[in-house]
Amino acid sequence: MNTATFKTQATTTPTAQNFNQAAQQQSLRGCVEQAMDNYFKNLDGQSVSDVYEMVMAEVEAPMLEIVLKYTRHNQTRASQVLGLNRGTLRKKLKQYGLL
Repeated sequence: MNTATFKTQATTTPTAQNFNQAAQQQSLRGCVEQAMDNYFKNLDGQSVSDVYEMVMAEVEAPMLEIVLKYTRHNQTRASQVLGLNRGTLRKKLKQYGLL
């Protein structure tokens, strides 16, 4: 008896992993552009102000966390990586409750 072997082609469905991989391949600038575009498209007629402060608060805190992790919480090294003086870094860490 002959049996035929059929190969099925896997269907591609969007998953969180696929989305994360695509986001990692996109430039930081591209991610910001996409996020800002989505933000303005979803305002649904609401007025908006202080966008700069909102974006900086959303971006700066996780950036500081990642840099601290990268430098194993060495603030001197983190300040060098960020291009900030150590006093400014400490001020920002306190501002976001990271110190």
